[in-house]
Amino acid sequence: MSNTLKNFPIVCVGGSAGGLDAYIRLLQNLPSDMGVAIVIVNHITLMPTQLHEVLPSYTSMPVELITERLQISANRVFIIPANRDLHIVAGEFRLLPISKPRGWSDVITVFLRSLTLHWDGKLIAVIVSGFDGDGAAALCGIKEVGGITIAQKLDTAIQPDMPESAIASGCIDFVLSPENIAKEIVRIAGAVVSDCVV
Repeated sequence: MSNTLKNFPIVCVGGSAGGLDAYIRLLQNLPSDMGVAIVIVNHITLMPTQLHEVLPSYTSMPVELITERLQISANRVFIIPANRDLHIVAGEFRLLPISKPRGWSDVITVFLRSLTLHWDGKLIAVIVSGFDGDGAAALCGIKEVGGITIAQKLDTAIQPDMPESAIASGCIDFVLSPENIAKEIVRIAGAVVSDCVV
């Protein structure tokens, strides 16, 4: 596999309760040709996700439910299936049995840590509305590899627990509304493209 397949940015958007509102507001403000992959890691695991059926109404990017060994590509939105841990190996998604089947899952943390180990491109971690604190434990690791971390502004989140935990980690670069998160992703993506051109 060519390394050129692994040099575009991945945006991981982690959320749960109230996340749908944030995902919609984010996607509505993202262009379809930024050259980044959007991976939505929804922390709710008890029932099959319907995000891949709902979200295409709000974006012109293709929206796909992740399957085993699906290759990651830019200008697409990928959705984690329910009750699976998500990893990345050699530019492909890998699905494993959930490592924390009881209590609050840590699927966002698991995926972010996999990205820091196995993805060469720029990483952008976004934590939006949700219960508990999934994702927070991996944010410092994202920054250590040169990634950018963003939390949803608390008064714009239906359930602020998850972004609040992210902010409390001390490793958040920006605290923004979903609309302004979109603007920041566009800015970062543009900067990455400029760096590549230079």
